[in-house]
Amino acid sequence: MTSRTLTVGGGRPLRGQVRVPGDKSISHRALLLASRAEGTSVVRGLSDGDDVARTATAMKAVGADLAGQLGSGETMLVHGAADRLREPEQVLDVGNSGTAMRLLAGWLAGFPWLCVLEGDASVNRRPMDRVIEPLSVMGARVEGRGGRLPPLVVQGGALHGIDYTPPMASAQVKSAVLLAGLCAEGATVVREPLVTRTHTEEMLAACGAAIEVVRQGPGQVVTVRSSQRLESFQLDVPGDPSAGAYWVVAGCVVPGSEVVVEGLYVGPGRAGFLDVLARMGADLSVEHRDATTADIVARHGCLRGTDIGADEVPGLVDEIPVLAVAAALAEGTTTVRGAGELRVKESDRLATVTSELAALGAQVEATTDGLMISGVRSLSGGTVRSHGDHRVALAMAVAGMAAGGTTRSEGWEAVDTSYPNFELQLEALV
Repeated sequence: MTSRTLTVGGGRPLRGQVRVPGDKSISHRALLLASRAEGTSVVRGLSDGDDVARTATAMKAVGADLAGQLGSGETMLVHGAADRLREPEQVLDVGNSGTAMRLLAGWLAGFPWLCVLEGDASVNRRPMDRVIEPLSVMGARVEGRGGRLPPLVVQGGALHGIDYTPPMASAQVKSAVLLAGLCAEGATVVREPLVTRTHTEEMLAACGAAIEVVRQGPGQVVTVRSSQRLESFQLDVPGDPSAGAYWVVAGCVVPGSEVVVEGLYVGPGRAGFLDVLARMGADLSVEHRDATTADIVARHGCLRGTDIGADEVPGLVDEIPVLAVAAALAEGTTTVRGAGELRVKESDRLATVTSELAALGAQVEATTDGLMISGVRSLSGGTVRSHGDHRVALAMAVAGMAAGGTTRSEGWEAVDTSYPNFELQLEALV
């Protein structure tokens, strides 16, 4: 992949409307479930990043018929059914998508196939024992390098249900187990002490799966039973809140800005970043289109520091890098706790956010499982690096918009995994 650099001129107000890519988490799951469902599913507005494209390619490799395009305003027709699927003839390459690898491991475990999942150098360093363990207990044979790292070899079939409590708050682990549970004998139960994003449960229910969700305080118990038949569906994928968060924060921290982010998903487990910004005093308006979708209006104003606790992290873990940008320009100190999962993302995000914000003059300290950020009056342009991590690259682009002078963001090609049109949309807003 050719290395690219984004150059951002700081201090230019952002004004206008923007529609972000379709939600990446929903897009992955839509393709996986539509490929198993009977008949033709119609999915509009799938994320057009490389991550979701990898899942689409994997579904084609196992026999699903996909016709159409990824992207906002585009429609994908997925002709599925369990009995038309087959063992793939080639290795399934997930690129930079850890989500695709974990969800596919669970999805594939339900079939009596031998499959190999591989990714790029970044994904091949990410822990997969968190799905290897429960899927192995269910009866699949799942092997990785050193027992915990990709590539993964998945030999599926003949599964039985388990009662499982993930050792970390992870929607990906929960989803891998539930997807495998669709083909398991008996009930598969996942107990979450803290609720993570609920897309898999909601979409399984919409497909007619035998699923039950019981809330228990801050957590939940999800039970799924073998479903030989899933129903096809129609879905308009809402805007990705993790992508929208970049523009919302930019609107808050760049003087003179007013940005409208249209059609953003704000359903359960995904709007936590808006709650944090509201506590910080951000000038935000949330204009609901329906129960789970809204237009967000963000205007520049003064922010103040806040504390982000461990109980909040599952609902905003992907937004922490850009929230750190807001905190760097807020009055007072912001702390983030219970975010150790950020150390095993595309980069060690606690370390990379700290180093790159510091390069622009921010006062940031990484702790074992979080961040401590003391706000400064202003940031100064400079050179930052993505470390191959799309969320770091995009967060630093927002920091550059608010900084004085010019900021160069090296390794900009990392954003192709989730937001390939970000630069074009930036040009339209300034």
